[in-house]
Amino acid sequence: MSVHVSAKSADEASRLPATAWLILGIVLVAEIMDLLDSTITTIAAPTISSSLHGGPGLIKWLGASYALALGVLLVPGGRLGDKYGRRRTFLIGIAGFTAASLACGLAWDPPSIIVARLVQGAFGALLIPQGFGILGSVFPREHIGKAFSAFGPVLGLSAVGGPLLAGLLIDANLFGLGWRTMFLINIVLGAAGLAAGLRLLPHDVGDRAVSIDALGSALLAACMLGLLFGLIQGSTDGWTAAPVAALAAGVIFFAAFAQRQRTAAAPLIKPSLLRNRGFTAGLILGLVFFATVAGLLYAVSLFLQRGAGYSPERAAVTGFAPAAVGIVIASVACRNLVTRLGRRLSLAGIVVTVGGVAVLAAIVAHSGTAASAAELAPAMTLIGLGMGATFSTIYDTAIGDIDRAEAGSASGSLSSVQQLANAIGPAVITTIYFGALVGGPAHAMTLSLLTVIALGVLSCLAIPLLPRHAQPAGPH
Repeated sequence: MSVHVSAKSADEASRLPATAWLILGIVLVAEIMDLLDSTITTIAAPTISSSLHGGPGLIKWLGASYALALGVLLVPGGRLGDKYGRRRTFLIGIAGFTAASLACGLAWDPPSIIVARLVQGAFGALLIPQGFGILGSVFPREHIGKAFSAFGPVLGLSAVGGPLLAGLLIDANLFGLGWRTMFLINIVLGAAGLAAGLRLLPHDVGDRAVSIDALGSALLAACMLGLLFGLIQGSTDGWTAAPVAALAAGVIFFAAFAQRQRTAAAPLIKPSLLRNRGFTAGLILGLVFFATVAGLLYAVSLFLQRGAGYSPERAAVTGFAPAAVGIVIASVACRNLVTRLGRRLSLAGIVVTVGGVAVLAAIVAHSGTAASAAELAPAMTLIGLGMGATFSTIYDTAIGDIDRAEAGSASGSLSSVQQLANAIGPAVITTIYFGALVGGPAHAMTLSLLTVIALGVLSCLAIPLLPRHAQPAGPH
């Protein structure tokens, strides 16, 4: 998806900012809604599962269903905006996302909330890709840097604030609604964004010549759904014929998807990108690392709430606030270092993350469920520092030596992989956690952390394959 930056005259620029900043606010509201809803279930999953009598299977699906739909449809969603107009696609996306949020808040059983989360992710995939294109058409060149600079701190705080907000809202139990308020607040945000968007977003007609690989998207969706269903249901209800068949179908659909990428006129991932060793290494590294840390955060939440008996609010403050501080600090600091250090900074981030997990494993092995907030805070801060350093550098490094004309496609592909990793990681790590619970929560947590350490070390093998230097940080 291309981003066109408006080249307006000085007179136009002087008149533009008031409206332009309001449009920036609309785009940021959409991004905040997405990030909050992609992270709140990290803390809320145990409470929602208990409320809806869902068990471990629902805990695994709550985050996976949203990330699955978003990851599979993110690139097609961007191309739909190019084809039919970004304004129209954005408005459909925010309206659908808001309606799906209401459905989540009104869910009465596990299937109803899983379906609502899938729909939420699907409309999110229409909504999110339009933002940079809309801003590029509104802001003149002299202001576009200021507009994009607002994304870092706002979205960083939203991403790490999701679990904290979830914990506070669950314990506050506003109007007796408990966890449901986490989704229902989107009605206010979404309605405000929709009303403002209808009034302020610029009209565009799109380009009907843009091609969308619907078959490729369907094959990828079938692949991921088969793999996740097989993994989650097999690990939860036993390895009967159904989950085994689902895994086999997932592998077959993946092979068909890979073949489709080589033959489609407008593939989701350009074959030239996959032939680039550095980009492919970044794609694999991102998949492994993001999946690993997403699973880690779920394990921390389960250990603190179901193992140590923390309330959601206490678990969020104890386990996630220190990590949030670390992520914000590292993200800000590393943005100025990525072009100079390149892949070395990504390696440093992974090493710090693994070191923090090792410290956490030692604490759990020593103190078990009696570990105090004072003991856990340094380890979680260290993990956050490593995550922030890696989050803010790995993809800028991965596209360091690709052609500038392919940067938009590469960035979209990497973003989709990140979302798919957010679906896979929690499913894998929570499967290990629940499977080891027979030995007690401390044993389950220790085994989960050792798995995270092993995957973190394994991901380092891809570092030498990355480009030495990154492209300048910023939207691509």
